[in-house]
Amino acid sequence: MSNAVEVQDATFQSEVLESATPVLVDFWAPWCGPCRAMSPFVDKLSEELGDQLKVVKHNTEDSPAVPSQLGVMAIPTFIVFKGGKEVARHTGAMNMDQLKALVQPHL
Repeated sequence: MSNAVEVQDATFQSEVLESATPVLVDFWAPWCGPCRAMSPFVDKLSEELGDQLKVVKHNTEDSPAVPSQLGVMAIPTFIVFKGGKEVARHTGAMNMDQLKALVQPHL
């Protein structure tokens, strides 16, 4: 079972920017095939690193304001936040090892 939390524009500040632990944000949309393909990897990462990393999913269709403010132009986009600041970003599908490599330096 995934520990990933769904966030919207209204909860982004409290769930992501004010988090005491690093946060991986998965920006996705229901119609996006690569996003759906990444979902099991994101869930697995949440399970494996749940004590060191908070994993959240942000539906860009339902809540477009935050992705727009952050310059998310394509999905899936993964952004790592630490201390309320963006520290890493990747756009496009990845394998599990690449996803881990994105977050590992920030744990």
